[in-house]
Amino acid sequence: MGATPKLVEEKTDGIKARTVLWYMTFFGFAVNYIIRINANIAIVDMIDLNYKKNHNDNQTVIVSECFINDITNSTDSDDKSLATVENDRSRRYTSIERRLLDYFEIEYERDGFKWDEHKQAMFLGSFYWLHWASQIPGGILATKYGTKFVFGYANYISCVLCFITPLISYLDYRLLVFVRLVSGIFTGFAWPAMHHLVGLWIPGNERSRFVTAYLGSSIGTAIAYPIFGYIIKISSWEWVFHACFVVGTIWFILWQYNVYDSPEEHPRIHPSEKGYILQVLGSSVIRDEDQKKEREIPWIAILSSRSTWIATVAQIGGIWGLFTLLTQSPTYFRLIHGWSIEMVGVLSGIPHLLRTGFSFLFSMFGDYLLTHNKMSRDRVRKFATLFHLILNGVFCFGLAYSGCNIIMAVTFLSISLALHGAVSSGVLAGMIDNSPNYSGIILGITSTIAICSGFVSPMIVGYFTFENQTTKAWQHIFELTAIVMIISGIIYILFNDGSTQPWNKPKPNKVEAPDISLNLRKQLLSLSYETARRASVDQNTDESKCENEREK
Repeated sequence: MGATPKLVEEKTDGIKARTVLWYMTFFGFAVNYIIRINANIAIVDMIDLNYKKNHNDNQTVIVSECFINDITNSTDSDDKSLATVENDRSRRYTSIERRLLDYFEIEYERDGFKWDEHKQAMFLGSFYWLHWASQIPGGILATKYGTKFVFGYANYISCVLCFITPLISYLDYRLLVFVRLVSGIFTGFAWPAMHHLVGLWIPGNERSRFVTAYLGSSIGTAIAYPIFGYIIKISSWEWVFHACFVVGTIWFILWQYNVYDSPEEHPRIHPSEKGYILQVLGSSVIRDEDQKKEREIPWIAILSSRSTWIATVAQIGGIWGLFTLLTQSPTYFRLIHGWSIEMVGVLSGIPHLLRTGFSFLFSMFGDYLLTHNKMSRDRVRKFATLFHLILNGVFCFGLAYSGCNIIMAVTFLSISLALHGAVSSGVLAGMIDNSPNYSGIILGITSTIAICSGFVSPMIVGYFTFENQTTKAWQHIFELTAIVMIISGIIYILFNDGSTQPWNKPKPNKVEAPDISLNLRKQLLSLSYETARRASVDQNTDESKCENEREK
């Protein structure tokens, strides 16, 4: 039986449907993440660097002890540095929004927004305030209506919101926060929805490799950061949000044409590939459309499962670390190490490029261990978590104590984020192992809780750095991040169960059972009645014969 799938694979002509699905998923997550991170680098140029100096002379100017020219020791240097920023702004192309506001003679903050650290934290964190609320619905909607619809429109609607973000920024800060909040809700549908699709398309031993498509988020970040930095340098921060809309629209059109919710629905898939997928996945996946609609989701079993909550703990550690480093690294390099906006983009993007590369390598290694029976599936997931969380936390500690050494800071940040790439072979793939049918819902549950770190982390950063942009403040931030990752990694390795859960298989259809039982009872009663009637007739016949014989 093992030779049959390989023979089917060799007969596939052209590009496999799974390969196309991988690329569309990869770029889909890239779009999903540039929607998240565009504000992280745009905010560096959005705020008025002169605000604190002019607002209150007793307040600390937003500079640190790590600036190469030690500009904190010279007021003239401060003025020169800040004036350079303003002159640089004046040389840029005027955005569409500014021209529109000028045309209608609407007043706005021309030199940047006067936001302190708390307002900045609220702007960045608002994306995640209700991001958690769409995690479970994302998995449920994908189960009912398909990932093509849910994932596609979740990304595209968020891209449309990106397009209007700059104009909203000038009109009202509260409305801006609301738009970011809504954008966070829609992007939250995407991840659990995609997990559902993987369970329907990808055989078990290929999942580690396929889930690397999720790391399109890192490639998108790695490429977007330097590009956004360059866009800001030659134009303005507004064009960062417009670029997201353009890229997202192109992706959405291709997604609608190339992606289908199951191999059976795909009109261009090779028959041998379709047969291979259906043969390998077998009965672990629900294929009947009526059964999909009528099945009951085993909520109690899922919520009481140990594997669900262990995965949740691991997700908390991983997302806390990723979001802290992802969201705050541009601000850290800009305000602590004093780098230019384009250099901030490069330094912030490199670690995410390494994260994707490491994810590819580790996933291939993980699939090798599984294919050649070198290690059980559960142990591969735990081995990946050792890198994803525990070693990741160790290097985050190194970042905490890098001080003003920019080389050490970039090195530790890069290694830390690179190690996070092992998540595709660990926790993410492990949830699909636990339940191919309900993996999207499981990811939704775990992410609902873990995603809260997306807004808690910026609040903590705002607390530590309020009027205190120093290496000591950032040291505390990175120490806390490292501790959370290491503890969650230890818990996952010690207690996780990587086997397919018994509640993955749906229960028999309960809707038709009463009708079948009723029909059966009717048939039995009818049969009993007919038997009794015939017996009565036979008895009467026998009695008549006896009477006749007596008379004779």
